[in-house]
Amino acid sequence: MPNPTVIHSTFVIERNYPAPLERVYAAFTDPEKKVRWFAQGGQTEVEKFEMDFRAGGTERTSWRFREGSRFPGVALVNEGVYQDIVPNKRIVMASNMTIGDHRMSASLMTFEFLLTESGTDLIVTHQGAFFEGSDGPQMREEGWRKIIERLDAELAR
Repeated sequence: MPNPTVIHSTFVIERNYPAPLERVYAAFTDPEKKVRWFAQGGQTEVEKFEMDFRAGGTERTSWRFREGSRFPGVALVNEGVYQDIVPNKRIVMASNMTIGDHRMSASLMTFEFLLTESGTDLIVTHQGAFFEGSDGPQMREEGWRKIIERLDAELAR
């Protein structure tokens, strides 16, 4: 059997925050907060972050890889459409990622916010289709774990 042209993967990341549910949710809805934890840091520099937070609205982030990285000077773009939003409960987004002119992946992301006795549980579910030459499921999960660590830091501010 030949190698598949698409690799499918699902992973889940769960966190509990000792913070009010509204505060955790706001980290996803406020562009100033979201750009800090989602887009800044790492081997890239943010060139543009646009966010129209509503069902049917779009989010677009473009970065450029820094010198000394694996792809110095190359553009990285993530474009998404908010599929479903239930305030303080759920955000669902479909997105695609490109590096240079190469489409790397298509993803469906679900963020669930649950009130608990100790604060707020966040459940992040990533369902991805990774195309030839892409970063692959393991690197994407590692990347999202680092992004969620930055969210941890944002909520600790």
